[in-house]
Amino acid sequence: MKLQTVAVKIPEDCNVIIGQSHFIKTVEDLHEVMIQQVAQVKFGLAFCEASGECLVRHSGNDEYLQSIAQKNALELGAGHCFIILLKNAYPMNFLNTIRQVPEVCTIHCATANPVEVIVAETEQGRGIIGVIDGFAPKGVESSQDMMERKDFLRQIGYKL
Repeated sequence: MKLQTVAVKIPEDCNVIIGQSHFIKTVEDLHEVMIQQVAQVKFGLAFCEASGECLVRHSGNDEYLQSIAQKNALELGAGHCFIILLKNAYPMNFLNTIRQVPEVCTIHCATANPVEVIVAETEQGRGIIGVIDGFAPKGVESSQDMMERKDFLRQIGYKL
């Protein structure tokens, strides 16, 4: 078995959601989730088919994000993984609904941070072992940091 990390390319002002599913229907179902949850979202998604033709299936409402999602999926090359790049919305607006899609098995990450995906490769194929999301902690938040965090959440409308 060979282990490697794959750096995910995330365009500026975008977030990424990476997960695993089990059926070609994933592409249409995830597309529906994205457009039904947040009207102004721009997104591209790609799904690595793991049987049959083994193609990278894709969809979205933004051609650029769709092309980057396709490139990331090809680079990952892990069976049944999906990647969604989104702009003008936060992943937390979609996660619960994505989890409810019957064919979705897991969500590995949802972030705007730099992401490295740990991929295992065998003679059969490739699979995601885990992700490295962002950076290691540099310390514990102070009372000033806590105040800034709370102010930020209110400023972007997620707390009253």
